[in-house]
Amino acid sequence: MIPPGVMTMGGKCPLDLDLARDAVVRYGTLLEQRGLVFGTGGNLSVRCGDGLWALKPSGFPCGALRADDVAVLDMEGRHLKGGKPSSEWRMHLEILKANPKVGAVFHTHSRFAATLACLKWEVPAVHYYLAAFGDEYIPVVPYRPFGSQELALEAARAMSSGVKGVLLANHGAVVAGETPEEAFDLAVNLEFLCEVYWRARSVGTPATLSREQFKEALEGFTSYRHGARSS
Repeated sequence: MIPPGVMTMGGKCPLDLDLARDAVVRYGTLLEQRGLVFGTGGNLSVRCGDGLWALKPSGFPCGALRADDVAVLDMEGRHLKGGKPSSEWRMHLEILKANPKVGAVFHTHSRFAATLACLKWEVPAVHYYLAAFGDEYIPVVPYRPFGSQELALEAARAMSSGVKGVLLANHGAVVAGETPEEAFDLAVNLEFLCEVYWRARSVGTPATLSREQFKEALEGFTSYRHGARSS
């Protein structure tokens, strides 16, 4: 669900370094415009070639970046160039290391995702969009201090099953996509799902998809993604 006029990367990851840094700038702006990050909070990373990755620098609003500001690190966590890495660099690194297919990790503080994270509510399959995340629910990662190695390992462990999004207890959300486009789409959809679940629970007991219905939706999303790549 990429907004009209947004340049895509052709579904190819990892990108070269310049394109990866440009993607952090572009999608950081989009995250801010969609109200998924606020102030200097939230961060995003994009995998590059040659074992490198680009990351939003610390202390910058997501919507006020230039390519030269974007931090560049290697897969050992060494800072090579650009601004000081975000305090959550460990979480990005552990998720990237845990799954070579992940090309982009977006961490948001969006309102409804953060609300459910503070309630420690997992999000069940109340809407077929959940199939985009590859599992029948969005799990909640136990609270750990922000920026800590403990939080990084908990988030990476929760996503090791293949689920593409998690809530961080009393914190926010993290999504992981094969491309920056997919990660942005997941971030938008996760906030939508959290809002729908919150609103549904406010007035009654939400109905959820059966296992068969979810499987059908999952097959549909898989076909959709493959079709988009080949088009």
